[in-house]
Amino acid sequence: MSTSVLDMSMSLDGYIADPNDYLGGEDGERLHHWSAPNMQSGQLSAPARQFADEIIATGAVLAGRRTAELMDHWGGDHHGVPIFVPSHRPPGPAARWGYPLVTYVADGIESAMAQAKAAAGARNVLVHGAYTAQQALAAGVLDELQIHQIPVLLGGGHRLFDVLPSQIELEIIQALDTPEATHVRYRVRR
Repeated sequence: MSTSVLDMSMSLDGYIADPNDYLGGEDGERLHHWSAPNMQSGQLSAPARQFADEIIATGAVLAGRRTAELMDHWGGDHHGVPIFVPSHRPPGPAARWGYPLVTYVADGIESAMAQAKAAAGARNVLVHGAYTAQQALAAGVLDELQIHQIPVLLGGGHRLFDVLPSQIELEIIQALDTPEATHVRYRVRR
């Protein structure tokens, strides 16, 4: 059975992007520096390689419309797997005609997740987007959260968990501390 996993980098003060939708810092990528190749060796760190391998091993992607549009739907190809976008509005021209792996789902987060899990088979569903994660948590269809907590305070922007319907209990299933980030994986308790 497929597991749905939100994978997000987040500042210590809870932001996933600055007010202009950049990931912080002078280069606009501060929240993803941990996942970049080492400047001297050109290689990924062991944790970054592990998480990259997990992303590549996913069988489908569920992404919020805002995230999908900001990323131009990853050019229609997020490592070769289907991309599902829950939205009540029809997709734009690129997603409608140019990206055959992108499917807009108009009948809610539960349906979008069910379609993503069916497409993923035994592999995981990678979840992107704060609002989509909040909706999936509220609907009880998000299974796990992989949070890469970055040692920086952005001081403003877009928070990962702005609106939740109630308290949600999580269980820590993995924690890895590195100089660049603390990586914590949680299971949603039901």
